[in-house]
Amino acid sequence: MSLFENEEYQWRETYFILFQSAKRPSATAVASRLKAMDPRYEVTNIRESESGQLESLTLFSPDDYAAMDISFVTGEEVSEQTAPLMKELKKNADPDELDAIKRIAKCDCRFDVFHFEQLVFVGRTDEEDEDDFMDPGALLMVMEEVAQLCGGVVVDPQANALL
Repeated sequence: MSLFENEEYQWRETYFILFQSAKRPSATAVASRLKAMDPRYEVTNIRESESGQLESLTLFSPDDYAAMDISFVTGEEVSEQTAPLMKELKKNADPDELDAIKRIAKCDCRFDVFHFEQLVFVGRTDEEDEDDFMDPGALLMVMEEVAQLCGGVVVDPQANALL
């Protein structure tokens, strides 16, 4: 079940990990690395292709009041977005980020990382206090680990920035 269907979690943002399909990691490798990162992480709903490569998974980080759905995407959705994304990234890029942006041109697939916040106080109207609970640390560590596994580039498409 996707976290979009779970009333205990609210979607916050989506990130991309762009990479070449030849470097797509196995579901077992990704799940093992994520579980080894922090024993408190709960990795569930692991789906793999016929050849064992990661299709999707859900990761819960209860201590951070956060969770993630990670889904594999390929095809036109990726190819049509690559050039405009690179153009936007170049606008605000530091010189040391240009190599990573150039690598995106060779990427033909990605993992979409949907970040969710656990709703601690359902029905609460004070939005400022709600933000005090969720810690983005797990999100950043998970994205870095998955990017290392696939030789990928992590992008925040809302901010047009590399992470």
